[in-house]
Amino acid sequence: MPANDLSPSGTTFSRRAGLFFDFLYRSLSYHPKRKVAILSAVYLGVVFLFGWQFTAKVKEVVTDDFNQQQLVLARHAAEQIKQHIQTIRKELTLLSLSPSIQYYEKSFLHKRMQIAFSSLKEEGALELRYLDPAGQMIHSVSDPEFDSLRTDPEDMKAHQWAKESMKRDAIHASEVYPLPHGAEDQKLVMRIAVPVWQVSVDDAHPVATNKFSGTLVLVIDVTSMIQKLTEGIKSGKTGYAWVIDSNGTFLYHIEKNLIGRNAFEARREKMSTISFARINEIQKKMMLTGKEGTSWYVSGWHRGQEGTINKLIAYSPIVLSDLAETRSWSVAVVAPISEVEEAIHNIQIRQFLFQFFIISIILLGALSLISVMAKWSTSLKREVAVRTTELKKSEQKYRSLIENAEDIIFTIDREGKLLSINRYGAKLLGRSEDRIIGHNIAEIFSWPTAEMLLQTIREVYDIKRGRQVTHLIRVGEKDVWLNTNFRRLLDDAGNIYAILGISRNITERKKMEEQGYYTEKLASMGTLAAGVAHEINNPLAIILGFTDMLLDKMPPDSEYHDILKTIEGQGHKAKKVVDNLLTFARTKEHTETSVDINKNIVEVLTVLGNNLLVRKVAINTLDLGQDLPPVKGDPDELQQVFLNIINNAVYAMKGGGTLSLSTRLVEDGKWIEVRISDTGSGIRKEHRKNIFDPLFTTKKVGDGTGLGLSVSYGIITRHRGTITFETKTAEESKEHGTTFIITLPVLQTASGSEQRSI
Repeated sequence: MPANDLSPSGTTFSRRAGLFFDFLYRSLSYHPKRKVAILSAVYLGVVFLFGWQFTAKVKEVVTDDFNQQQLVLARHAAEQIKQHIQTIRKELTLLSLSPSIQYYEKSFLHKRMQIAFSSLKEEGALELRYLDPAGQMIHSVSDPEFDSLRTDPEDMKAHQWAKESMKRDAIHASEVYPLPHGAEDQKLVMRIAVPVWQVSVDDAHPVATNKFSGTLVLVIDVTSMIQKLTEGIKSGKTGYAWVIDSNGTFLYHIEKNLIGRNAFEARREKMSTISFARINEIQKKMMLTGKEGTSWYVSGWHRGQEGTINKLIAYSPIVLSDLAETRSWSVAVVAPISEVEEAIHNIQIRQFLFQFFIISIILLGALSLISVMAKWSTSLKREVAVRTTELKKSEQKYRSLIENAEDIIFTIDREGKLLSINRYGAKLLGRSEDRIIGHNIAEIFSWPTAEMLLQTIREVYDIKRGRQVTHLIRVGEKDVWLNTNFRRLLDDAGNIYAILGISRNITERKKMEEQGYYTEKLASMGTLAAGVAHEINNPLAIILGFTDMLLDKMPPDSEYHDILKTIEGQGHKAKKVVDNLLTFARTKEHTETSVDINKNIVEVLTVLGNNLLVRKVAINTLDLGQDLPPVKGDPDELQQVFLNIINNAVYAMKGGGTLSLSTRLVEDGKWIEVRISDTGSGIRKEHRKNIFDPLFTTKKVGDGTGLGLSVSYGIITRHRGTITFETKTAEESKEHGTTFIITLPVLQTASGSEQRSI
């Protein structure tokens, strides 16, 4: 409090202070006994005054430190929720760009929506709807346990918004509202909508019409989504987190009966005898306006305990400004102040006792004072040791959270030198921590990934704002996709001393996106192939028919007879290409039986035996597994896959080589893995991403149609299996060649056990 609050002016205060000390001096000069008593009292008062100020400062520092830890938890929870919503937006936007959605391709519409919904379901999605331009629901994919609400005024509101051309690249989100039909547990949902415009092209629609094609509406279980991200947060011994939306409604609370209710009204109704003015003010002026901070407030309950309870609160906004209407939610982490007071209570008691004890010792003599000071020093060391142990435990707790997180968490300076990294990150990168910490990022990642990350780090330092990037890294022989968030770390002066990076492995999500891309591409190429094949078949039939008639009329030794034979041979080659196209485009009747994989492979090798002998190809089947269980599938289709891959392997081993085939059980006996390896030239890097594309081939003209691997990919996918490959060229390794890896699910009996082949 300033001096002018105690007296009319600083000059008056100084004058009065001078008169007081002059009176004290004269009084002590004339009364020696009073001098000792007054000096002792003054000294005791000064000691207790400084002790009280020190205790208050310790309490302030400890409380602020505790609240700052709560703020870190609140920020992390807010960022996690925001990232989940960003993921949902990206998935919906990607789905709206699919030609099968934009042009109502009914044969692929359900499959495409099902793929998207299976990914969105992990983010809390309940139902995915597709409305046509008139607002009628064309298709819906939902959770089996969710009772579909069908179209209602909220859908139409979103649909009307989506029809505006200026909203083409925007996204719309409804207010959060409770789920109807009287659910026992309160569940809050929100609808997110994106417009669908015919802006993409495919073979059936080579020119985009740019017409409005409908609206995608996603119903999200907000409560479940937020609960999954926040229910594990624990501050201190009993602290927890809760979340409110921009209207002050509880989206999540540890007390389930508060979810879906207005925070201002719910507190008043539950405990009307307590004033909630302070928390209401914090919510109204800070949390609902998107601000971040720490404070305290008075509550009426905490985990079943009722009464007046002072709590510490840290809050952070969940900004949803990328949606149609700018709004924000807020996450709060709260804990009773009593937990902090308990931590410093013993220190306060000991401090005051010590002060009184010191004064007594001073009065008894210097020798006793020295002895007591020695004892106090020992006691203080023990107390420091205890507190140090507690701090280490607290540090170990938060370090455990970081070390056990399934994300790469690291810190890095402006020049790109790594300052720290958690165990998960070191394990993913395949390096020990001492080979990472202290090293520059350019020594760990190859160009251009390292250059891109260094540029992003410099931008975070310069613009003083976080950044998020998605990038590819190479770990050993594998490509790993990461989504990395960069955030500033500030010192007490507000200066950036390091950058915090949190990287999430999204490789599996990328694979799902690529699989969806290949599925759509194969479907489009199938439609094109069917049309082309039918158009070519008719003239080919006429050519071959007339050629056959002319051959009957020409003598075998005639010059024209040889010409007609040449025409007939070339016509049959063209017909073979057409038949392959039709095989690719049409799905023949798929019959599934119990298939012995080893027997299936041996039959293919028997058919190709002479061809392999002529091509000087040695066969190695020593690693075919014994007593393998059967798989459920079409034996003819599987033989076609093995035939296609073996033919490609033989073609790659010009001049001879070794063809190795192996089978084994993987993943606890639930899958059979087939590996077909050759010692050929390998697949060049620029061709690897295209080998499953229809009509793509590296063979000479007339040697291949480019349909073998695309057909094989479709067959294995239809059998609910996977097909991948590993390859090395002569430039990459002395042991060059290609290995195709096929996995197929084991046939299950009625009891769920594998059916072993005899």
